[in-house]
Amino acid sequence: MNKIKDTILELSGLYKIYGKKLENEIKTGDIPKHIALILDGNRRWAKLHLEINKKGHWKGADAVENLLDWCEEFNIKIVTLYALSAENLDRKDGELDDLYELIQIRLEKLYNDPRIHRCKMRVKVIGRIELLPESIKDVLTRLDNVTKNYNNYFLNIALAYGGQYELVDAVKKIAEKIKTGDLQIEEITKKEIESNLYTSHLPQSEPDMILRTSGEKRLSGFLMWQSAYSELIFMDIFWPEFRKIDLMRAIRTFQVRKRRLGK
Repeated sequence: MNKIKDTILELSGLYKIYGKKLENEIKTGDIPKHIALILDGNRRWAKLHLEINKKGHWKGADAVENLLDWCEEFNIKIVTLYALSAENLDRKDGELDDLYELIQIRLEKLYNDPRIHRCKMRVKVIGRIELLPESIKDVLTRLDNVTKNYNNYFLNIALAYGGQYELVDAVKKIAEKIKTGDLQIEEITKKEIESNLYTSHLPQSEPDMILRTSGEKRLSGFLMWQSAYSELIFMDIFWPEFRKIDLMRAIRTFQVRKRRLGK
């Protein structure tokens, strides 16, 4: 429905006016502090446009760079991107090698991006990093070192990530503390569990809003603990097609919902 509406607006010359009006409206409301995105639909976009899967992933990476500009513009402090699941590591058709190549190139580009220093942006990958190739782990180490003292903005990239694995890893950390006597069983609290999750470095680990593209209506294990009270927004658009107007529509949807946080 939005695509039809957008086409009509573009043909009538009213698209820019509509976009500006929407932007002014959302800037007067509550802007989410933490948004998380499931970047879905790269391969389907490629198939629709008669392209190879690799082209879809590269087009999706371009959309991520645009997203970071828009989030800075709206002063969204924390962005978490679901880029590669732990289950994706089982792909055997050569596509995984293409993904690794793309990830390394874009991480290197991010390492040299002046935005992370201008914005004082902490960049961190969350997931089972030990499963990634050494070349990717190298650039991740450099990114972590160069941004570890930044705390104005936060960019989290979920690679080799699985929500169930995250909880398993948290349980193991807690069990080790109990084994060494640093923690008593009665001291296991919600706060203790959160302090052992991949997102423990964030000032707000819970996303205000989780957005998934491609029309799929599930979280696929993304931030299972942290998403308990997140607003879920599903958009019927493939990730490579994602535009500023789509982000603004998602923020407007977030703003009109009444968040009770279980109260």
